[in-house]
Amino acid sequence: MEKIASFTVNHIDLEPGIYVSRRDKVGQETITTFDLRMTAPNKEPVMNTAEVHTIEHLGATFLRNDPEYKDKTIYFGPMGCRTGFYVVLAGELESKEVVPLITRMFEFVRDFEGDVPGASPRDCGNYLDMNLPMAKFLAKRYLDNTLYGIDEKHLYYPE
Repeated sequence: MEKIASFTVNHIDLEPGIYVSRRDKVGQETITTFDLRMTAPNKEPVMNTAEVHTIEHLGATFLRNDPEYKDKTIYFGPMGCRTGFYVVLAGELESKEVVPLITRMFEFVRDFEGDVPGASPRDCGNYLDMNLPMAKFLAKRYLDNTLYGIDEKHLYYPE
């Protein structure tokens, strides 16, 4: 079997950033999958499930309410390796085009106060596995260390 695209990325040299993971045609439309890499794979500790779950709830809520991107948002969710997230958006997009959106989303997570949307037994299959303080910490870290000063090296996968 052929390796899927995400398994061909050089994870040894991969650093936190925003990368185009893949583009797919669906009929006449193109959808773009972005790799929101928050930790350096195999070099830094992975994120725990509680904070990943919290970021997932907050990020999905933010994206589906964003005036410009709510109708372009196909999916937002964690990577199985817990080093980041995938966001799938309608359109043939480049990483630099979504930096403002992703920055706003992580500012939303960093600044969020109150009950996490969907964190109830009626709305979520694992509602107790949440950690808002740690999600806020990780969002701030991603903003400060990656998003606020992002450069070309962190917008394109390493060879």
